[in-house]
Formats: sequence, C-alpha cells, structure tokens
Amino acid sequence: MSPLEWEFVITFVADFRTMIKHLQLFLAAIGLMIGPLLWAQHEDVHEAHSHNDHGVHDEEGLIEELEEEAGFDPSPFIMHHVADAYDIHLWGEGESAVHIPLPVILYSKGHGLHVFMSSAFHGHGDERHAVMEDGTEYKLSHGHITLAGNHSEHGHGGEQITDLSITKSVFGMLFIMALLVFLFGRVSASYRKRPGQAPTGLTNILEPLVVFVRDDIAIPSLGEKKAQKFLPFLLTVFFFILFANLLGLIPFIGGFNITGTLGITMVMATFVFLLTSLNGNKHYWGHLFWPPGVPIFVMPIMIPIEVIGMFLKPIVLMIRLTANITAGHIIILSFVSLILIFGESSVVAGYGVGIFSTLFMIFMYCIELLVAFLQAFIFTLLAAIYFGEATHEAHH
Repeated sequence: MSPLEWEFVITFVADFRTMIKHLQLFLAAIGLMIGPLLWAQHEDVHEAHSHNDHGVHDEEGLIEELEEEAGFDPSPFIMHHVADAYDIHLWGEGESAVHIPLPVILYSKGHGLHVFMSSAFHGHGDERHAVMEDGTEYKLSHGHITLAGNHSEHGHGGEQITDLSITKSVFGMLFIMALLVFLFGRVSASYRKRPGQAPTGLTNILEPLVVFVRDDIAIPSLGEKKAQKFLPFLLTVFFFILFANLLGLIPFIGGFNITGTLGITMVMATFVFLLTSLNGNKHYWGHLFWPPGVPIFVMPIMIPIEVIGMFLKPIVLMIRLTANITAGHIIILSFVSLILIFGESSVVAGYGVGIFSTLFMIFMYCIELLVAFLQAFIFTLLAAIYFGEATHEAHH
C-alpha cells in the first residue's frame, strides 16, 4: 500500500471506532430508559409475592412461578446464544426446540471413558442428566458437565472429569477447517488445469484476497523475501477468521461464535507468540533484554517492561478478536430482546420497538459484515508486524 492508502485505512479505523463508541452511548441511553421499567416490574412481582401467603413450600414450584411472573429475562437468552454449547440450537424454545446433538466425550479415573451424544441428557431448565449403561450419571448444568452428586464445583474435592467433547465451537472450527481445505484444494486444481489463464469461478473470488494478504500485509511488514516464509500461516489465519466470522452471521443455523470463543483465539495467539519467539534473531532478543540507547540506571525498569510487553502482545491480540466478535452478537441479540421485553408490556410498544429494532439489526448486520473482514485483517496485520519485528535486521 502507498502512504496515502495506509493513511486512509488508519483514518477509516479511527472513524469506525468513534462510531462504535457513539453506538455504545446510544445503547447505554436505551438501557437507562428500559431500566426503570424492568425495576418497576421486579418491584411489582416482589410486592405481589410478599402479600401472597398460599403456603407454597415446594421450592421448584415457587421458582417457576417467579419466573413466569417476572417475564422475559434477556440475560440467559443472550448468553445462551453467545456461549459454547454441547448441541446446535436451530430454533424454538423449551420442549419444542430443535437441536442437532453433538458427541460428548468424557473421561475420569474412576469411571473410565464415556462417549455418547448430547441428546442423552434429559430434564428441564438449566439442569439435565444422562445415565450411562454402567450406571454412571452425568449432570449438565449451565454449560458444564459434572458427575451427578459430585461436589467438585463447590470446592469439596470431587472427582475431576476430562472433557474432550465436540462442542458447538469445536464443530464450527472443524467445519471451517474442512471448508478451507476443500475450497483451496479446488483453487489449486484449477490452477493446474488452466496454467497461465485468467482465473474463473471460485478462483476468481479467492485470488484477490490472497493477493491482498500477500501484497498489502505480508510484504510491507516482512519484506519480499521473508514474507514467503510466513505467508502460509498468515493466509490460513486470515481466511479462518474471515470464514468463521461470516458463519456466525448466518441466521437459523445455531448462532456460531467461533472467534468469540476464548479457547480458539487463545490457540491462534499462542501460535503467533511461538512463531515470533522461535524466529526472533539476535537483534530482536538483544533489543528486548538490553534496549539500545537507554541509560544503565533505567535498565532495571525497561527490561521488565519489555519482557511483559512480549507476553502482552498475544494476549491483547486474543482479547481484541474475542471481545469485538462477541460484542457484535450481543448487540444484535439485545435488540431482539427489546422486542420481547416491550411486547410483554404492550402489543403497540412491541410493534413500535420491533420496527426500530429490526431496522437497526439490519444495519448492524451490515456493520458486522465489515467487522468480519476488518478483524481478520487486523489480526493478520498485527501478526505480520510482530514477525517483522522479530526478524528485522539491525542497520549498521
């Protein structure tokens, strides 16, 4: 990229961040308007139950009654769609919900290995149970699996379970990996069949993105010679993040939040850290542990800062991607929740807020399409910059 093009990108990113800040202020204002309504509803329910003395001693019945009178609670709704899960929820709620079960793989020293589908869990609400053929019973509560009657989650030293299950995010990750192998396998075959000819079809779509990563990210950050060494990793990371983000924007297929899962972004950031550290030359490590041009008495302060910064870079890389993608999903689901909240209090209010929320959700989907590409670009660009810093030769 030319200096003018880089200046345009930097200005665009700054303007985009400003727009996001304004959006956050707007959402906060909506929260201030809705807050009193929800608090008043909560107070009415509390007052009603304080005067209701029917001798209800069944704890589960009382909880269900409170939930029915309290109305729609957006927090579980949003977190259920954003968090990882042991199945893929398509549509519906409660008994009428449609799910695609996924493999559950559990191991413990006392009970051995158990492999079964998540549809084996039965029950209502946030707690479900699955009984194995050997009598072992597992409990799925709030997205975590434990042995039934096991109190390890309460700190009483119960038996630990090694969970190797194919969760929704893991399934999505494997699907994207298989999709990338298939797509670029087709592209490679197309080049072999049509050497020297203009690309067509799928190749014509993917080639500009490959050239973009090579010419506008890898070469400017690493130089033409060193870029070839790191280009396979940079291309893999770029397309994985891009396709994973786009998959999360497709409605009615489970609400995937792959790059919003901390474990997945942690692995990618770890690879960036390892490649940076393993390829670092003596100039890189010398600058890290003995910064040039720094007075001796300042070295005890600068060296720890440089070392901490080396570890902070991949951590920031991981958190930035996870937070930005998750925030986009939360904003869209929050406007869906607005429709349901106002719809319970008044049909007119529900339709009024519904029209506004639907229009804003369409706008947010357009923004999320941009964010899907932008986050893939930023992650890949920063990784290339880190590699460039580690392999940069000293000028004499």
